[in-house]
Amino acid sequence: MRILWSLARLRTDGAARRLFNAALLALCAAAALPGQAQAGTIRVLALGDSLTAGFGLDPADGFVPQLEAALRGQGYDVTVLNGGVSGDTSAGGLDRLDWALADKPDLVLVELGANDMLRGLDPASTRANLDKILARLGQEKIPTLLAGMRAAPNLGPAYAAAFDPIFPELAKAHGVALYPFFLDGVAMLAALNQADGMHPNPAGVKLIVERITPALVELIRSSGLAKTG
Repeated sequence: MRILWSLARLRTDGAARRLFNAALLALCAAAALPGQAQAGTIRVLALGDSLTAGFGLDPADGFVPQLEAALRGQGYDVTVLNGGVSGDTSAGGLDRLDWALADKPDLVLVELGANDMLRGLDPASTRANLDKILARLGQEKIPTLLAGMRAAPNLGPAYAAAFDPIFPELAKAHGVALYPFFLDGVAMLAALNQADGMHPNPAGVKLIVERITPALVELIRSSGLAKTG
């Protein structure tokens, strides 16, 4: 308002009036820019499988909306982008990485590998795919949280010995944050899972969000991303 008042005092001749009109148009155009009011919003991409997609749940009960609500509850102006595709493997996540990054996320949560494990895929392939994903995110300088997964007991100790270390080892190699086990406190507990015993129910998702939110908050802070509210 002070700027407009000062300019209004210049409306004494044609030249000054033209200056006033030009300045007023510039101010109005700036105010009307799409998304200008949300310029400080942090865009978090959840790149994953059915666990992030919200398989079997009402939309509001899924991981993405619950995580967004939790981060907003911490005072962060955040939009969480649902990059989860049910049934996706680490190879699928790698294939669609360019598409996912087109949304220009400020931070990425990588939650992939569960379907690789459930299908008994070679852990070396899972490692290679995740390695490429993390390398690309590093090239883009996008802060990343890698969520770990653990092999189901029925796959045997040899498979677990090859699969489980993938996540901490890659996190260390790429210098990214690690959340050791995405299903911590939820896996194999009937009360927290749907009838299939694999996908969390709303209560299970709530617990996952409660446990992973501090790791994301720490990454937001350490990365210097804006905090509002």
